[in-house]
Amino acid sequence: MRARFLIAACLLVLAACDQDAEEQTKTPVPDTGARYAPVAVTTLPGWSTDNLAQALLAWRGSCAKILNYPPTREMGPAAGTAADWRAVCTAITALPDGDGAGLRALLKSGFGALQVSGGADTGGLFTGYFEPILDATREKSETHHEPIYGLPDDHVTVRLGKFDPALKGKSVTGRVEGGQLVPYQKRGEIDAGAITENAKVLFWAADPLDVFILQVQGSGIAELPDGTRQRIGFAGHNGHAYGSLGRWLIAEKELPANRAAWEDIRGWLESNPDRARAALAVNPRFIFFRELEGGGPLGAAGVPLTAERSLAVDTRHIPLNVPVWLDIEHPDGETRLQRLMLAQDVGSAIKGVVRGDFYWGTGRAALDKAGRMKSRGTYYMLVPKTLLPAS
Repeated sequence: MRARFLIAACLLVLAACDQDAEEQTKTPVPDTGARYAPVAVTTLPGWSTDNLAQALLAWRGSCAKILNYPPTREMGPAAGTAADWRAVCTAITALPDGDGAGLRALLKSGFGALQVSGGADTGGLFTGYFEPILDATREKSETHHEPIYGLPDDHVTVRLGKFDPALKGKSVTGRVEGGQLVPYQKRGEIDAGAITENAKVLFWAADPLDVFILQVQGSGIAELPDGTRQRIGFAGHNGHAYGSLGRWLIAEKELPANRAAWEDIRGWLESNPDRARAALAVNPRFIFFRELEGGGPLGAAGVPLTAERSLAVDTRHIPLNVPVWLDIEHPDGETRLQRLMLAQDVGSAIKGVVRGDFYWGTGRAALDKAGRMKSRGTYYMLVPKTLLPAS
């Protein structure tokens, strides 16, 4: 997960005057530390070369969610309400499969772009994630003994906004012990067997690092001995903050800074079996899963993710289900990713004004790209023209 930088706001404000200067913002932009500078969509990097038809399926999924929202529902920073998106989403869902030209025309006539920057921020971070495939069984065996847990029976999540409106959007996760809510067990305690009485094991995996990677990614596919596959997705977490195993290994001088990808970490764990469990416990966060039906892993927006078109974002600055235009370095180091994406997921490590996690898809090829991605660049949020601020 990684990435990069933006451009000076003064240039962006000048570009903004080309487009619909007379239109007023329906909803004031809250001060989240982000700045949203208007830019004409036709000036977006890669505007004429992106194969927009590839993004149409992902956008339809997000529009289906938006069209089911109450009209007054606030979308998020700079994005107005669901009512502001109704007309454009209706038009998008009506486009035929593969109609990239129709989507381009709709973007040109109905949308404006807002370049997102962090004021004093001098850069952003775009990283990558993927959906792993795990060798797994339904029954524990000598070779498959790493549990993939469902949500425990004693797991409790408290939505604090129900008790105090000032805490809306915040929650606490724990368990009840002696009539009191206490923190849930950390990874090290869970690995030592703390929840075996309270949590169902969905699958047993062969490799502890595979399970660890599954938890970091948040979803995956269990491949059974007969070749059948079952998709599993996020059901909950233990309430503890994410800790980076790679950063810890670098800080402990166990791995060099430029050699801490998943394969490097795997090599270190295999070479240090007596320290492996303690090292994994550096990340106290633990994820519980559920079995999923249908295509694609399910993102936080409630929409199946689309490879190379879905993006995880920080929803304090980019709302879910809105389109985002990327202009960032490709992990191959030679080209750029300049394309239309949909904000359809979140991540515990995805925090910041200019911060994104690029979904590469399923399996080893996706891992290779995600593991190498630490890209610099910028992004733009696309909104209906009626939401553009006055020039």
